[in-house]
Amino acid sequence: MISTESCVSAQRVENDRRILELLSQTFPNISAAGTEIINLEAILNLPKGTEHFVADLHGEHEAFRHILKNASGNIKRKVTELFANSMRESEIRQLCALIYYPEEKLQSFRVSEENVEDFYNITLHRLVRVCQTVSSKYTRSKVRKALPREYAYIIEELLHESPSDYDKQAYFNCIIESIISTGQAESFISAICNVIQKLSIDRLHVLGDVYDRGPGAHLIMDTLCHYADWDIQWGNHDILWMGAAAGNLPCIANVVRISLRYGNMATLEDGYGINLVQLATFAMETYADDPCDVFETYQADDENTHTEKTLRLMKKMHKAMAVIQFKLEGEMITMHPEWNMDSRKLLHRIDHDNGTVEIDGTVYELTDKNLPTVDPEHPYELTPEERHLINKLRHSFTVSTALRRHIDALFSHGCMYSVYNSNLLFHASLPLNEDGSFKEVEIKGTRYKGRALMHQIGVLLRSAWNDDTNAVDRQYARDYFWYLWCGPDSPLFDKDKMTTFERYFVKDEQAIREEKGWYFKLRNREEICDMILDEFGVEGTQRHIINGHVPVRTANGESPIRANGKLMVIDGGFAKAYHKTTGIAGYTLIYHSTNFELVEHEPIESIEQAIENGTDIVRTTKMVEQTAERIRVKDTDKGKILKSQIDELRELLYAYRHGMISEVDSRSVAQ
Repeated sequence: MISTESCVSAQRVENDRRILELLSQTFPNISAAGTEIINLEAILNLPKGTEHFVADLHGEHEAFRHILKNASGNIKRKVTELFANSMRESEIRQLCALIYYPEEKLQSFRVSEENVEDFYNITLHRLVRVCQTVSSKYTRSKVRKALPREYAYIIEELLHESPSDYDKQAYFNCIIESIISTGQAESFISAICNVIQKLSIDRLHVLGDVYDRGPGAHLIMDTLCHYADWDIQWGNHDILWMGAAAGNLPCIANVVRISLRYGNMATLEDGYGINLVQLATFAMETYADDPCDVFETYQADDENTHTEKTLRLMKKMHKAMAVIQFKLEGEMITMHPEWNMDSRKLLHRIDHDNGTVEIDGTVYELTDKNLPTVDPEHPYELTPEERHLINKLRHSFTVSTALRRHIDALFSHGCMYSVYNSNLLFHASLPLNEDGSFKEVEIKGTRYKGRALMHQIGVLLRSAWNDDTNAVDRQYARDYFWYLWCGPDSPLFDKDKMTTFERYFVKDEQAIREEKGWYFKLRNREEICDMILDEFGVEGTQRHIINGHVPVRTANGESPIRANGKLMVIDGGFAKAYHKTTGIAGYTLIYHSTNFELVEHEPIESIEQAIENGTDIVRTTKMVEQTAERIRVKDTDKGKILKSQIDELRELLYAYRHGMISEVDSRSVAQ
């Protein structure tokens, strides 16, 4: 064993004296410091925790909640490994359904089971074995933190005792019997099932786009706010809502328009209390006899959420908000000529007499010629009614406490990018030149590229919410949310233009074409991925870039694994609107201590079906990469932190033993 003196010098201790004095308040003597070193050294040799990566959830809260509960099929895999030789497949499915939805499943068991107490006894023994398995790679301290307070002691006792141990058999069985006899069986089963769920995923990474399309983005955010360990890399749709919450008018208009486009009123009205009554009134008055057929509301094939009358009203609201959006965006583009987006101002290019619009030198016939609020002389000027309406909406967005709480969570847990255990995570893109070099992007007169660009954007966006930011800079930061949504050099968009206007008003397919930036064209090349990984300081022999944003057309043979395994694109289309495009209902990338697995999800028919049948919505699992040997905590980013803590504790031991810092007697500490 290497002695403390052999790796620590007096000079080093003297240089770090202030840090060590602070550390001594937590570890006041040799015994305390030595015990902590032993503890940390042991943790370093545990297997790495299981990480789950998901992207582009787009409001599909039921599917998201379900994959968290079944750990993307990982729980069923462990249950099958434990009981394959002692339980039928149908019994395994029922046990898994119980773990996923204990309260709901217990209700049906209560009716179907003839001997309920016997069922409780067998089930508790099985659940303890499952819990022992999923908790085996964690310290007792970490497991203890996941336990519900009311049952923490009992569960901990059961996890660390075995009914097969002859000396403890009676003790173990008596605990189970007492749980049943005191009427605590069902609440205890629910508690231990929730512990299994928590311990099956060590860290959750969300690669952006919680918002838009599906009905439950606010419910996803509620789930995340109560989740233990998670992070998010902001997506373009998240940025849109963040900008709306900050009071950015074009962002607000886009958020409302997209919600109407996908028939998603629940997040706006139920989730955040955004009042749309005035928009409905304005739309009915302005477009009373207009069928607004161009502004259809998308509904999935299996949905019949809205009545015909409601859909007719939503089309009018949809059109009203789209026109307001195009006006507001024109104002924003005029305010920021440095963004070079003047070609996206199209209202003044409309020939109202002929019902046409000129775009990039080509004249197209308008699919909808009824634009009563667009003044040909002042096309970007809002009418008094439109101005009043958008200001009322801004008030609703900026005072919503629920929305502010969720935006705060996006800031506290999120950023533009993250490096985690040799994986570089960002939602969409990194602006590149044609030759593969990093493209410089100007922000407030200064040019940034690569990692510096992503960092600066994160700093800028936070300044929109900081009270100590001056008014001019704060306004620019608020405006920049919209540029990130649709600006050509935005890492969250990275296309030459966003053709929203054309998709409504022009039939020509060429007109709605959006040219992707060079990142999307070059990212399949291994050397490009290596250059990017080097730029962000990502180390390791098995390092990766992980993206979402662009749906992978699995049905057309596209692969999410690119660049000889250096890049993983995991947007599998959680949103129902994308199911036909991707052929699946989302991906989960799972990083175990021994391998990477990619799980394809089937569309979920209903939570009721999942409860009844124990469905995992797992379609197939593909082995992406096998590690040469099992990854331990010492090989991870957390391991680096623990090693530095051990070094500091060794310095503290040296200081104690050489009288450079005085110990405190343990009895004095206790008093």
